[in-house]
Amino acid sequence: MEITNSDIILAFKQGDKEVFEKLFRSYYQSLCRYANGLLNDTDEAEEVVQQVFVTIWEKRTSIEIKISFKSYLYRAVHNSCLNHIEKLKVRQIYVAQQSGHEEVSAEHSETNLQKNELQARISSALLKLPEQCRKVFLLSRQDEMKYAEIADHLGISIKTVENQMGKALRIMREELKEYLPLVILIISLVKPISI
Repeated sequence: MEITNSDIILAFKQGDKEVFEKLFRSYYQSLCRYANGLLNDTDEAEEVVQQVFVTIWEKRTSIEIKISFKSYLYRAVHNSCLNHIEKLKVRQIYVAQQSGHEEVSAEHSETNLQKNELQARISSALLKLPEQCRKVFLLSRQDEMKYAEIADHLGISIKTVENQMGKALRIMREELKEYLPLVILIISLVKPISI
């Protein structure tokens, strides 16, 4: 009897380590090559792929896989690579601004004005989130807590954390649509909002 994609997903979600190891061995190298094509950095590519496997294993009971496992893995790696690229861009901008090497000019003033305007818009958008959404979002994005840690910290289920995070991201995307896709990554640089 042939093992179907549904059988693999079910076994994986039930914590079958053998299935996980087989999936890892089957796709790790090809996912690393794919990630390297996007990042052009072998070490970073391997780190991204490893983190994807760690994340899906940690969230195995709650993730919804409605496509083939292979497609799910490639999509996860693709999204992680894009996030990694954007995070690097934001860091480079932030370091350049903090380094003091920029000349004081009208262009510099304009950049600061835009940055201040963006920070104000982010703060305003955060305040529009319902209280629990805001707490979950900030714990995830600013404190870099995992969903399980957030659930434990707030005394709620992981599913509730996922739902609240999804709601928060939808609201933030809508409120800040002119600034996407960098805005979600920039949020981690904004001063904390009291909750």
